[in-house]
Amino acid sequence: MSFCATASRETAEPVAGTAATARTWLLIEQTGPWGAHALTDSHLDPHLGRALEAATDGTAVRVALIRRPGRHADRHGVPRRRLFVAHTAPGRSWIRTTTLSDPSAALGLDFAALGAGDHRGLWEPYTGDPLVLVCTNGKRDRCCAVLGRPLAAELSASGTETWEVTHIGGHRFSPTLFVLPYGYAYGRASADLVKDAVEAARNGRITFDHCRGRSAWDRPAQAADLAVRELIGEERADALDVVRTDTVRPEPGRADDRAPVGGPLPGSTTAWSVSVAHTDGRAWRVAVEQRTDGAPAPASCGAPLGPPARMTVTSITAVSGGAATPRCPSLLLPVS
Repeated sequence: MSFCATASRETAEPVAGTAATARTWLLIEQTGPWGAHALTDSHLDPHLGRALEAATDGTAVRVALIRRPGRHADRHGVPRRRLFVAHTAPGRSWIRTTTLSDPSAALGLDFAALGAGDHRGLWEPYTGDPLVLVCTNGKRDRCCAVLGRPLAAELSASGTETWEVTHIGGHRFSPTLFVLPYGYAYGRASADLVKDAVEAARNGRITFDHCRGRSAWDRPAQAADLAVRELIGEERADALDVVRTDTVRPEPGRADDRAPVGGPLPGSTTAWSVSVAHTDGRAWRVAVEQRTDGAPAPASCGAPLGPPARMTVTSITAVSGGAATPRCPSLLLPVS
């Protein structure tokens, strides 16, 4: 049996710039089995799942189900369940939590405010260790179960504050996870890597190893953030912010221009200029392009072979007082 994670690992596909996008996460505990689309295919009322999807659409809030690692009995009645809301924007990260007997109460939340980072005193502040959310939904992709569930169990047994989560994208990077409150995701993770990431998060930092990006931003901005961090060696989670992302057209006639995924589209734009700022006043303009290259590989188990789509950081330009100085060559980063 072939696995998408094996193919990705064997081709050494980089993981940077592939994190799921969510400025704010709503995480709802739901025991029992999960289907491929867990919000409407689990023991959570499917009408509630659809209503939550509709209510959060366009608000920058992403809903996911969570459960504790271990055996998941096929039972329906759960007297009380844990909920978390976590905002991941730099300098404004927070986690709020509660336990509820009726998860439909979540429909009363102000999702527009939560997506903007305003919790308005909701529930109680979460003050425990960083939360580790490991993707384990085998009905979505078998790699998530085969590789994710053993890692989640190992982390839980070691005392790490661990939850299984339904879907965070990037099956081929399994085992994959993200760490709250900062929202940085990691791929091809080992227990030792996660423990390092948790210790870093305790101290307001991130680790670069196998980092996929911060969920607060879209993929071009994730790539830009990680490229600047690598350039200057910045590990503090809130030291950098993406202040602007503009779509641009690649320069015509360049020898390294590549077609976008699925072939060229008339009028399509596959390049971005990303402005990254440091809390100390430094700033950079990062040029990012989407290209397709590399050995053909499946995006998930059972998917057809295809060239991976990559975010390519073509330059980083330091900006100061109106002057701009190029700082680095091209970096290739994949698109999940």
